[in-house]
Order: sequence, then structure tokens, then C-alpha cells
Amino acid sequence: MEKRTLGTTGLTIAPLMFGGNVLGWTADEQMSFKLLDAFTDAGFNAVDTADTYSRWAPGNSPGTSERVIGKWLSQSGKRDKIVLATKVGGVISEDKKGLRKAYILQAVEDSLQRLQTDYIDLYQSHYDDPETPIEETLEAFDILVRAGKVRHIGTSNMTLPRIVVTAAISADKGYPAYQTLQPEYNLYDREKYETEYATYAAQHNLGVIPYFSLASGFLTGKYRSEADLAGSSRTKFLGKYFNERGTRILSALDEVAAKHQVKPGMVAIAWVKNRPTITAPIASATNLQQLDELIRAISLQLDLDDMELLNNASAF
Repeated sequence: MEKRTLGTTGLTIAPLMFGGNVLGWTADEQMSFKLLDAFTDAGFNAVDTADTYSRWAPGNSPGTSERVIGKWLSQSGKRDKIVLATKVGGVISEDKKGLRKAYILQAVEDSLQRLQTDYIDLYQSHYDDPETPIEETLEAFDILVRAGKVRHIGTSNMTLPRIVVTAAISADKGYPAYQTLQPEYNLYDREKYETEYATYAAQHNLGVIPYFSLASGFLTGKYRSEADLAGSSRTKFLGKYFNERGTRILSALDEVAAKHQVKPGMVAIAWVKNRPTITAPIASATNLQQLDELIRAISLQLDLDDMELLNNASAF
């Protein structure tokens, strides 16, 4: 299995991270264990989650995904075989959110307890918190790194100007620096990352682990028109894709998929994996067949003609 270095962390991961948002939600506990076992048995070693997953699901509470992962780690004994990433800063409740020092120091203890581990490999700020001084947030991360509870830090959903300012403060104060970036990035949603973040990520050797690699399922080809969304919970996510450009992208995916005798979603994952500056896309599966397709997507070899066709079809 190919391994890639995650920014300047020294951690090496296979070029696919399992997205833990589905664990304990659309994949029940039993299926979650099967997915995590199959994922790691295939040679993959990076799992991403967050303390808020999956608070949005009826009957679920924040930390559900972390609890499932923790139980799996306890039963499987695979803690030393995976790079474990989670996040802090999303809204759990009115008094549990943001990046205040006191909150981070409490939130990490809650995550460690749920995950049944004494350290987190990559602790990420889930959302920016403009109301909290950057120095306060970094001081909290510094305490955690020095204590060995967190190995490295990263960020998601933060504007580039804020990332630049944060990096300067880290350097000036001797605090840990964000070493990874988790942006939205896929064949359709390219422009923001490529025009705002990619150059900076390359210059500063950030590990880039994008989410929504399949554009909420649009790039699987399952949804070809708004009529296909009837009764689907994805309506609010997919409406923006049904236009001329979206159709052009799906046509290109169909062409490349037919050439390699694979599914369109596999091609979409392989494209993200092959893009400059990308360390590993994050993707989820709710059953073993979907996971098998993700695994095979990583070994799919797209040639220059494939990449050019996909790049041109998705040009912005």
C-alpha cells in the first residue's frame, strides 16, 4: 500500500481516510466495526471523525462516532495501527462550542474518554472562532501537545487569511502550528481550494485531507436530475449540481469509468487522490460493497488522457 507523509507531522498514511461521520449513524455499531476492520485489513490506516458526529441524527448524541471508534479500538487492539484524527469547535450545545482555551481542554478529555485512548494523532479545529483570540486557542493546543495528549494539530473550514495569521502567531510564540488542512474539494467544488488554498498548502507543506470527495454523492452518478432526489435526504446538498457543468462532469466520469470498467464514483475518488497537494481524500462507506469500491478507487490508475478529460470537463 502506498503511504504518504501527512504534511510535516512525520505521520504516514495510506491515500484514503475513512470518514467517521457515518459511524453509529447510517452504519450501526456492528456494521461500523466490520467497516473499520475491513478498512485497516486492506492496509489503510487513517480515520477522521469529530466530537459533533452525529448530533444531527434523531436519537443520536454528539460524540456517537467517537464512542463507536473507541469501542472498536478497545475490542480490536488496533490503536497503534491507525492515525486517529478528530475535531473540536463545532456546536455541541450553547456552552460547548468554539475554540476557547478552557473549552478545548475539557473537550479533549471528553474525546479521549469516548475514543478510549490516551492520545489523538491529529486534533483539528473544526470551525474558526473569531470571538476567541488566536493566541488563546494556540495556548490550549500547546498545553495538549506538551502533555502528550495531542501529537499534531490541523484546521478545517478556516479562511486562508486566518490560517496565515495563525501560522505567524505560532512561529512568534513558539506554539504548535496547523500542519494539516481539511477543505471541501472534489471534481465539482474545485475553485475555492485551487484559487485560495492550494498554493499556500504547497509552499508550507500542509497535509491536505479534503472532505466531500464525492460531492455528497452527486459524483457517484446515482443522481442525474432533481427527479432522482424524490424522497432523498440529500436534496438540500445536491440541488446546486444540476446544471450544465454538473452534467458535463458526469459525462466525463461515465467515459473514464467505462474505459476502466469501474463506477463513476471510483473515478472521482481517484481524481482527487491524484491532484497536486492532496495527501488523502476523506470518504465514507455505510456497507462493505461501498468500502470495497473506495479501496479499489485508490488503486485505480488514471492516465494523462483521463486526467485531462476530467480537468477540462470540470474547468471553472
